[in-house]
Amino acid sequence: MPELESPGDEQRSLLDYLALRAESDRPAFTYLDCSSGRDAVPHTLSGRELFARVCAVSARLRLLAGPGDRVAVLAEQNLDYVVGFLGALHAGAVAVPLFAPSPGTHQTRLVGALTDCDARVWLTSERLVEKVRAFVADTDVPSPAELIAVDNLPLTCASAFSPLNALDGVAYLQYTSGSTRDPAGAVITHRALTASCWQVATAYRVDETVTCAGWIPFFHDMGLIQLLAVPVYTGARSVFLPPLEFIRRPIRWLEQLSDYPNVFTAAPNFAFDLAAQLPEAARAKLDLSGVRVALNGSEPVRPATIAAFNAAFGPYGFPASAHDPSYGLAEATVYVSSSGAKGPTITAFDRDELALGHAVEVAEGRELVSIGQPFGQLVRIVDRPSSTVLPDGEVGELWVHGPHLAAGYWRQPERTAETFDAQLVDAPGDIPTGGWLRTGDLGVVHEGLLYLTGRIKDLIIIDGKNHYPQDIEATVAAAHPVIRQGRVAAFEVGGEDGEVGVVVVAERVKYAGSSEEIAQVVRRAVAAEHDVALSGFRLVEPGTVPRTSSGKVARSAARTAFLAGEDAGSKWTR
Repeated sequence: MPELESPGDEQRSLLDYLALRAESDRPAFTYLDCSSGRDAVPHTLSGRELFARVCAVSARLRLLAGPGDRVAVLAEQNLDYVVGFLGALHAGAVAVPLFAPSPGTHQTRLVGALTDCDARVWLTSERLVEKVRAFVADTDVPSPAELIAVDNLPLTCASAFSPLNALDGVAYLQYTSGSTRDPAGAVITHRALTASCWQVATAYRVDETVTCAGWIPFFHDMGLIQLLAVPVYTGARSVFLPPLEFIRRPIRWLEQLSDYPNVFTAAPNFAFDLAAQLPEAARAKLDLSGVRVALNGSEPVRPATIAAFNAAFGPYGFPASAHDPSYGLAEATVYVSSSGAKGPTITAFDRDELALGHAVEVAEGRELVSIGQPFGQLVRIVDRPSSTVLPDGEVGELWVHGPHLAAGYWRQPERTAETFDAQLVDAPGDIPTGGWLRTGDLGVVHEGLLYLTGRIKDLIIIDGKNHYPQDIEATVAAAHPVIRQGRVAAFEVGGEDGEVGVVVVAERVKYAGSSEEIAQVVRRAVAAEHDVALSGFRLVEPGTVPRTSSGKVARSAARTAFLAGEDAGSKWTR
């Protein structure tokens, strides 16, 4: 695999790249406003307009917060969010990209993050000020010293303000999308941010001729880098939608890809599944020949998804090689590896050997989609108990080393040391011994390419054999048409006798036959495919299986709800 390289200019921060285009009248950021009806209305800021508004926010913040103070962004996904985030960085504050308050599970996550970061100032939009104040009154979150509407600030003389930041200073806190009860803010420095932008821009071939299009939330690491930071770094144009608009009408994302040139887009695997289900009449209006890169990441990439998306949109110009399965995580700012210009590689491995930790290629077996090769960093597959590097073909934990890694978790020194300062044993002389990031993900190198096999914390071990929950979930989803794709959670439970069991919770599409009949079909399918007898199966209402803010199934939360007999208000049925 490629070894570590360095960014071309390590002395520049993202704000230096912003200033390079302070006199440009080219479109920099375009927000597609879908609130007025069926057609999206574009609102655009040029480089010149963006810089002026960023400086206005910076000027106000310098009166209210000192360098290093946290400034939270609680805006909707529009131009105010872009301006607020960059304005906080420009003022030397530590930005905390979050989201506007709304009822539901994510509000608990918002309260947790705000309490953890103790932000002195909150940034929002004028239309949300009263909503944010009501959120403070209704929760036990600490009140900010100041609440600023970034769209209601007077423009200042941009030339009078230089950015207040040091490369090794903290740029922002990236709160991970998993647990709401244990918030973890990855500390991203300006140097790490620039390094990550360089990695992404190089790996996905992004320059000023490219359109960075999509809908991933700015509070998510992938959305923040792909739709906000990389456009500033490269001069590419960003065209973005609110995330809920994609969920409501998936065609809007595809229309983006069709309407703009030289597109670099990104989305989780479930989004490609959802898009592939669009009716042919909607697909026929599209021209996707201008899509350069369609990054598929944030959750395991399924071979069936790649095939379905190519079948649905290949006839309308989508290049099969543009589909780019990738891997990253917030603790690495975002990027670790990608497939590159050749497109996806899918390999079948012997299921029994893989369960024992060995990757043996076969004609038919468990198909895995490669996440390609890393760029601008070191990646090793490590035996975690011994901290030694494993040879190719052996399954172990992915460890990462490079200039893009977070400095740790905010105010969590013990967890930081455990995760970000792993030490290799018997490392070759040219490989760093310390400072490795433990990702918690299991993977293997086969013929020079990386493959993910699962998460350590989700791994189910029965009689010494490894079972990956995503494999069981895929089997369950395919067992009966009533079960919703991507809405299945498989997890381990322990019995009073100490034996390990497997439980599956699945959402239904509609009732068709008895729940008991469906359970029998599922149990037979899992037993035949995995040699596992399910300890429990629950068929639940749509929207019941918990998901993270990035759309991934939250297995731990599903397990907790199952053990507690909870289901977010719907009755669990056998």
